[in-house]
Amino acid sequence: MKKFYFSMLFALALVQVKAQAPAVAPAPAKGNYQLASKFSADKIKKMVFSTAVDPHWLKLTNRFWYVYETSDIKSWYVVDPAMHSKKRIFDNDKLAAAITLIVKDPFDAQHLPIENLKFTKDEKSVQFELKSTIDVVKKDRKDKKAADSLEKKTFYFTYNLQTNKLTELKDFNKVKPKPNWASIAPDSSAIIFSKDFNLYWMDKENYKKAVKNEEDSTIVDHQLTKEGVEFYAFGSSRGDDETNLDKEKAKKKRRPAGILWSPDSKYFAMERVDERKVKDMWVINSIADPRPTLETYKYHLPGEKESPLNEMWLFDFGAKTYKKLNTALFKDEDLGIWRAPSLQKNRDDEFTPSVWLGTNSKFYFYRTARDLKRIDVCSVDINTGNVKVQAQERMNTYVEIATPGLINGGKELVEWSERDGWAHFYLYDDAGNLKNQITSGSFHCDDIVKIDEKSRVLYFTASGREPGENPYYVHLYRINLDGSGLKLLDPGAFNHSASLNDNPSYFVDNFSRVNTAPKSILYDNMGRKIMDLETADLSRLMAAGYKFPEPFKIKADDGITDLYGVMYKPFDFDATRKYPIIEYVYPGPQTEAINASFTSSMNYVDRLAQLGFIVVSVGNRGGSPERSKWYHNYGYGNLRDYGLADKKAAVEQLADRFSFIDITRVGITGHSGGGFMSCAAMLVYPDFFKVAVSESGNHDNSVYNRWWSEKHNGVKEVVTAKGDTTFQYTIDKNPDIAKNLKGNLMLSTGDIDNNVNPANTIRVINALIKANKRFDYVLLPGQRHAYGDMTEYFFWRKADYFVQHLLGDYSQPVDILEMDREIEMNGKRK
Repeated sequence: MKKFYFSMLFALALVQVKAQAPAVAPAPAKGNYQLASKFSADKIKKMVFSTAVDPHWLKLTNRFWYVYETSDIKSWYVVDPAMHSKKRIFDNDKLAAAITLIVKDPFDAQHLPIENLKFTKDEKSVQFELKSTIDVVKKDRKDKKAADSLEKKTFYFTYNLQTNKLTELKDFNKVKPKPNWASIAPDSSAIIFSKDFNLYWMDKENYKKAVKNEEDSTIVDHQLTKEGVEFYAFGSSRGDDETNLDKEKAKKKRRPAGILWSPDSKYFAMERVDERKVKDMWVINSIADPRPTLETYKYHLPGEKESPLNEMWLFDFGAKTYKKLNTALFKDEDLGIWRAPSLQKNRDDEFTPSVWLGTNSKFYFYRTARDLKRIDVCSVDINTGNVKVQAQERMNTYVEIATPGLINGGKELVEWSERDGWAHFYLYDDAGNLKNQITSGSFHCDDIVKIDEKSRVLYFTASGREPGENPYYVHLYRINLDGSGLKLLDPGAFNHSASLNDNPSYFVDNFSRVNTAPKSILYDNMGRKIMDLETADLSRLMAAGYKFPEPFKIKADDGITDLYGVMYKPFDFDATRKYPIIEYVYPGPQTEAINASFTSSMNYVDRLAQLGFIVVSVGNRGGSPERSKWYHNYGYGNLRDYGLADKKAAVEQLADRFSFIDITRVGITGHSGGGFMSCAAMLVYPDFFKVAVSESGNHDNSVYNRWWSEKHNGVKEVVTAKGDTTFQYTIDKNPDIAKNLKGNLMLSTGDIDNNVNPANTIRVINALIKANKRFDYVLLPGQRHAYGDMTEYFFWRKADYFVQHLLGDYSQPVDILEMDREIEMNGKRK
């Protein structure tokens, strides 16, 4: 008995000693670089091919053709909805053999590099081209001794759909692509362009010369305007992303005019902007050869009085006369002429003219106050120049606008408006009187797809109407213009994208969710299914170990508002482990960074998760415009902090729901607005968010562009007793609270970002240094707002940062081995 008693005492003492002994810390988890490297953008291209049917609707019939590629083969199909038929345009094996006999290069059924396929005018044959290995001299070479004076010979073919006969077009003269400077009249009689800040025109014979050789000295240009000067030009003053040196060299070059023609080619209209008083911004390309280059550009900052001044000009091309229209109503107003929608059947045409929305005698435009709380939908009578207000929008926050639809040449107008708190369509008569509201209810209408004037039916897209569905799933609907007969045309709890033909009689529906393979179905205009078309081939992706992400729904920080998100797990997920969590963010208000459909683009979410993280993207109040006006405008006047409480609440709720989430290790990352938000999260909630990678953020919105900042944060218009109007703007900035940083923050920017100027990031850096904070900074030389050919490099730098500071793994060598191992075969023939 005593022996047992002493044994018990010894055991208890041993337990006590063990309890008092220091615990051995578990070894830090290693970042799974191998798994993440399996899903690079280049590798995904070899696993996932076509994910949607892109129909090319034909002119003479309701048929359409499309090309679809799987891991086995690329196939070209023609579909006849009336006959419920789908068949291959040609037999790949036979066509490959026939092409090989002519070209003398070997081809097979799986490797047919056909380009630019289109139907002939009679729709009985198709034309296409492909390149061979034969070197030929370029027809339009300028320097016969130049190294690039040779090119690979292109062969042109027709294939008869009735006889299955292939014919080489030996003397085929392919129409060259339209130069970007050419605004071609609908009847092709004249071409308008800008040069030396003024408008010029040429006839079609001289245009043919210009297309062949733009520097041909025999080309005759006719000057149309003479008053244009730099920064108050007719057309563009400079090209996009143009350095000061480029600008000087291109001073006499032809540029786009930015005009819209009348349907009969007799008139055109344009917006002319006076930017002479707008202040400059700059970026320097430090790696330009042989010397760094300076790029100076006009950039209007929020609150600045030196605003661009917008004007509208109307040209009578026949008379070669022009005049400025009297559109002025608001100080610093913005103007925009609407373009007529293009017809589906014309998409394969050599060019599609830019035509104004309206008739030969009238066009439509919008007029917006600087504070964006007032917008007018207007029309112009081109014979008198009189401006008529067709509809007005007034709100206490900013007003959104969308292209209206015209009925019977404008005798009636369909307007999109959020006036009752939801986006809906309204029918007006030509006098500007509201006839009736067409759609109504607690859902969001998106776009006019088509108006069937004869049947008086509106086809449109909308989201949030179907009970029990994710409110971001888009559907196609039809409704009578009097508001009756609303009908869902593409049922199913998926995100849908429809292509409706011009009649309209049929549409192709592409649909998926983040956790389903994309499918394509053909329907008629009443929503009756005609046939299945395609299901995306994800077999190789799945074989590589891919697993679908998981959608979820939680509450916002108010405990009331539903938020929707997607969770991405490592493909080797172990439910017994504890994982750090990273939020991928974009706060809006233009959109939320939440995928509703399947996507094979994985750099930001799926791929980042493979390193050993739970990655989530979730909405926030003030984010997506696809819900109520209240939801969208929640952040108005509080542009820095409005979404952060919801991001924090999302992680807290997910950690309560899932035991594998470690709420003590929370990261956050995003680009642009997401870069701004991820940095702000570290400064507003420094004890919650531990690590952030902040890319190209607009951290100081006082040096970001006026249109975005004033719109979403608000600008106050002040009118004095004398009638003078000024604008007042204040906003919270990330540098203001840099002193709050506690965790690990990496900042990045491209050094020639002329969208979100690097000054935004440098101002945060300045504030952090003055607050004696440690942080990290990656500068990407020669990169704009997106990171171009350094995207892959930065993915791995971001991956390293989270692996180091959330997993505790500092084992990365100086070389990014995952990139060094990837030596791509170019697949080019000699």
